[in-house]
Amino acid sequence: MKAVRFEEYGGPEVLDVVDVAEPSPGYGEVVVRVIAAGTNPGESAIRSGVMKEVFPANFPEGQGSDLAGVVSSVGEGVEGVSVGDAVIGMSDSRNAHAEYTLLPVDRVTPRPVGLDWDAAGSLYVVGTTAEVMMRAVRPAEGETVIVSGAAGGVGTLVTQLAIRAGARVIAVASEANHETLRGWGAEPVSYGDGLEERIRSLAPDGVQALLDAYGGGYVELALGMGVPADRIETIIDYDAVRRHGVHGDGMSTLEDPVPAVAELAGMLASGELELPIKARFPLERVADAYREVENRHGLGKVVLEVSAP
Repeated sequence: MKAVRFEEYGGPEVLDVVDVAEPSPGYGEVVVRVIAAGTNPGESAIRSGVMKEVFPANFPEGQGSDLAGVVSSVGEGVEGVSVGDAVIGMSDSRNAHAEYTLLPVDRVTPRPVGLDWDAAGSLYVVGTTAEVMMRAVRPAEGETVIVSGAAGGVGTLVTQLAIRAGARVIAVASEANHETLRGWGAEPVSYGDGLEERIRSLAPDGVQALLDAYGGGYVELALGMGVPADRIETIIDYDAVRRHGVHGDGMSTLEDPVPAVAELAGMLASGELELPIKARFPLERVADAYREVENRHGLGKVVLEVSAP
């Protein structure tokens, strides 16, 4: 089968698509034929070596976390999952960017009818991260909250979830994405010089919480506006977590992610939520996909379309 590998740290150019052996399931495992696989900034950090002290590569290293596909084989001891089932999955072994992926059975959940493959394959990481962010800050009805990076994969979901919770959301994003954010019920503002003044003009009575999906000083901005540290959650600004004691919870803190993924998948399938896809690439263009991920512009997710449904 074809799978993504890299043999040294570096930019997207180090990614290759190579032939490797197709996996076989062991006890409690399933193999999924991948139809769509998500891409995430954290994978870029691992590949570049930025995170090598925490997540070292084992060269030749695979890549990819979230995926959607069809179960092609099951190992002994597997219950509730059968060959032919359409599933959403998560790889903890960096092997989602491949034609076939080996997963523990507790890392898959059914793909609801009506949920398109690209959104299903891009959901697991951003969905669980958005869920953790909501649990950390718990936006309440009538509160005003800031979402930074509101047009990104995590930001689009957490913006919609906070609105569903009854909060007023000030969504920081480029102007090109404002119309979509308004359509969800957010009040968008452009980032850059004068941001604090723009936020204060929208919320003269103050802001109660920050959901930071972008980094780059938003924690300090919120603190300067009087937001308490325990109502600030960032998934990227780890230095601010250390210095200010704000929340820095990531998806790994979710003890059992499958129920959250299943619930979000159902909401996407029913149209209660949207997960925009900003770009699609075939597996062999994985390097181009990550160049798109790393420019940090556009609305929603970049997806690898690995095989036909």
